[in-house]
Amino acid sequence: MNASGTKWLSGLCFIFGFASIGASIAIWFIQGGRAENFELRTHGELFGIFVGLWAPTFFILSNRLDRYAEKQKQQEKITKQVAY
Repeated sequence: MNASGTKWLSGLCFIFGFASIGASIAIWFIQGGRAENFELRTHGELFGIFVGLWAPTFFILSNRLDRYAEKQKQQEKITKQVAY
């Protein structure tokens, strides 16, 4: 994968991180936040937490892919300089 593709994937992971936070809050609110039944409320809370735990993973992936893209750009510059 080239540097621009890696940078694009990094941005996508960053967006997914924020989407995970929003989805976590929405899941908690819709499935468990107002449920009268204890089991339904607990399920909604746990599922919301589970989805919310994806956010750090996406942010870390975004960071690592961004660093990798920068490294690829530097490597491409060095390769072009050596080729001339």
